[in-house]
Amino acid sequence: MRVIEASGLLTFTLAIVVFFIGAGLNHLIAPLRRWNIPEAVTGGLTAALATLVAYRIFGVEIHFSLDARDLLLLYFFTGIGLNAKLGDLVAGGRPLLVLLAVTLVYLVIQNLIAAGAARALGLPEGITVLLGSASLIGGHGTTIAWAPLISERFGLANAMEIGVASATLGLVIASLIGGPVAGLLIARYKLVGPMNEAPSVGLPDDTKIDDLNHVNLLRTILVLNIVILIGFLAHEALVEWGVRMPRFVVCLLIAILFTNTIPRLMPRLDWPSRGRSLALISDLSLNVFLVMSLMSMQLWTLGGLGPALVAVLAAQTIVAVIYMLFVVFPAMGRNYEAAVIAAGFGGISLGATPTAIANMTAITKVHGAAPTAFIILPLVSAFFIDIANAGAIGFLVR
Repeated sequence: MRVIEASGLLTFTLAIVVFFIGAGLNHLIAPLRRWNIPEAVTGGLTAALATLVAYRIFGVEIHFSLDARDLLLLYFFTGIGLNAKLGDLVAGGRPLLVLLAVTLVYLVIQNLIAAGAARALGLPEGITVLLGSASLIGGHGTTIAWAPLISERFGLANAMEIGVASATLGLVIASLIGGPVAGLLIARYKLVGPMNEAPSVGLPDDTKIDDLNHVNLLRTILVLNIVILIGFLAHEALVEWGVRMPRFVVCLLIAILFTNTIPRLMPRLDWPSRGRSLALISDLSLNVFLVMSLMSMQLWTLGGLGPALVAVLAAQTIVAVIYMLFVVFPAMGRNYEAAVIAAGFGGISLGATPTAIANMTAITKVHGAAPTAFIILPLVSAFFIDIANAGAIGFLVR
């Protein structure tokens, strides 16, 4: 087996090329546009399939350097925080609690499905955790963190491989179900978004940006960098105090604090909230991040999944879609924002927070802004639910 290592610059360049491939495929294949599949997802999955062909047929294993990916994630979520006006946060109070409640209920349901299916199919003890919230809601990071303990506790030698394969397949599915579900809801209930509202993440493809220039872009990047640097310091302080949360969540919270205080204290300062330059940078960061995540998937690892495990993930997918349609959407108000949140829920239930945001962005580019959705969903999926998931996994492992 020949191994090819792509450097950071090469990986970044290929990610941009792959995005344009996805955009081209979406342009050529009408159902992809109709189902609101993000261009990054189309391109990333195409690239992942190409690396699978290289592995299976030509005996070449391609590894991508993902150093730039984490920085792009910080840019994106910091941009989300800079757009979070106090009015949105107040409006998001009750919806945030409702979304948290329905997500916690789903976390329990997801683990019950895994437990029931594992018992019915006679799968090894301990595999329940790996087919439930550890790999699906938790994603690759949670799986990698818990797999050694699960392997030791249950004597499951291939726990890491099973968990990573499950998380990988879940990420693929999550990238594909959010857009179609939201599109169905929008068409069924004739929902319309506020098309004249200032951009949050991403701009429609036909937008003419006359007021965007290098000064606006540099000013926005400077603010993003300052907030991220302060977020790094705050994250280190929290770790010393025994408080652990993802670094991008800390940057998100710092950005929310700054965007609701600095413009009030310094009203003449040109702050980037809801500006086109911030929307453009956020969209760029998210798309390249998602492309890098998907194209670096090693799909050949899914070969370790037998038919029984595929059946469990199929059941998880069916239940997730039903839950999005008949629980999440009604609970969030049966309006346009609720449809966007349902699309995002498809991402967090089977994939990851960036996947959820990409699903929502694909919808809002076409149908209009949904500012509350972009505030409450990252807080629920990247902060509160991680704490609950850690408790659930700990209970199942014991």
